Amino acid sequence: MMDAKSGIERKSYGFRDPVVMNVFDKFIQRSNLGFEKYGRTLDSERRGKHKDLAGYLNDIQEELMDAVLYIQAAREELAELSEARMNIIGQNGNDGLHYCTAGEKGDVMVTCDNCDCYRNEKEV
Repeated sequence: MMDAKSGIERKSYGFRDPVVMNVFDKFIQRSNLGFEKYGRTLDSERRGKHKDLAGYLNDIQEELMDAVLYIQAAREELAELSEARMNIIGQNGNDGLHYCTAGEKGDVMVTCDNCDCYRNEKEV
């Protein structure tokens, strides 16, 4: 169904997976943001030859480079949060090993060395 005033084609989808639905919603939001910013859709940009193949490849490369930087920043943030958590545990007089639950077997809690839970879980 096409909305003649806005040029938006409307479709209805059913989702069995809310994760897929959330990603779908983000794609729609991203498309709307791009249209507001540039005044055209990706399709009209391509058909209107506003950008050539080299331009698209450059955009992909830049986005992937940004993604790698975001991954690194997230890893550093995670390391800082983990260190802060262990500092709090240490201030309470604990060694923190019992907080790791990956090695649980029934009622027995297996502590791990340097959080190498996979190895310890298999050894139990």
